[in-house]
Amino acid sequence: MGNNMILAIDIGNSNIVIGCFEGEKILFTERLSTNQQYTSLEYIVTIKSILELNGIEGNSFEGCIISSVVPSVTLTVKAAVERLTGTDIITVGPGIKTGLKIKLDNPAQLGSDRVADAVAGINLYPVPLIIIDMGTATTVSVIDRDQNYLGGMIIPGLRVSLDSLTQRTSQLPKIGLESPKKIIGGNTVECMKSGIMYYSAAGIDGVIQRIEEELGEPCTVISTGGLSTKIIPHCKRDIIIDEELLLKGLMIIYNKNKKS
Repeated sequence: MGNNMILAIDIGNSNIVIGCFEGEKILFTERLSTNQQYTSLEYIVTIKSILELNGIEGNSFEGCIISSVVPSVTLTVKAAVERLTGTDIITVGPGIKTGLKIKLDNPAQLGSDRVADAVAGINLYPVPLIIIDMGTATTVSVIDRDQNYLGGMIIPGLRVSLDSLTQRTSQLPKIGLESPKKIIGGNTVECMKSGIMYYSAAGIDGVIQRIEEELGEPCTVISTGGLSTKIIPHCKRDIIIDEELLLKGLMIIYNKNKKS
């Protein structure tokens, strides 16, 4: 393998997603738990194992790009990757070229995960766009026909909602996120599964409809994030699931910023 591979890392509140690109091609993606207690050595060992499992040496990389919504973990992972790969690292944040026109009251407030999602969106799909990223929080991003990032929504994620429900009630159990057999649940667990699944799916359908009404035109809708494959199939709307959207965005941002 030549030295034209790029390591892309997305640090989220629950998971870190690691992707490896060669040109436009994604060679692999892997997911690990975000651990705020880990030292950079512990991240080196973990990331090295992931690379080895995929038959890749740490010194095979031309560069690396990181997006993160967990500041305390960013520097630890950055130090780990620098030591492991010996390459320059681009961190998505202020001062990075993205090609995105952000129309928020304070553009610097936009999380780097949403920036990467939006950059991939405008480069790969027809605008206007609605991007639904289902992670610890469910975020909705809206991009108009002129590729302006208008804003969107932040919604408690499914697990966050379920965990708080279980903690605040004395008789409701912790449940997994499997699809219920039918909408009208016949026992406590089925009622909870049906509730979280169909309420979330219907909520997404409803939110899309209202955003389109406000914009005055139909949108391409894309969903990504760890929980999208569980919920989106229950939606009535046509929604494209692209689990690698964020990593593709990081690759595009990397190419815009690499030292020529």
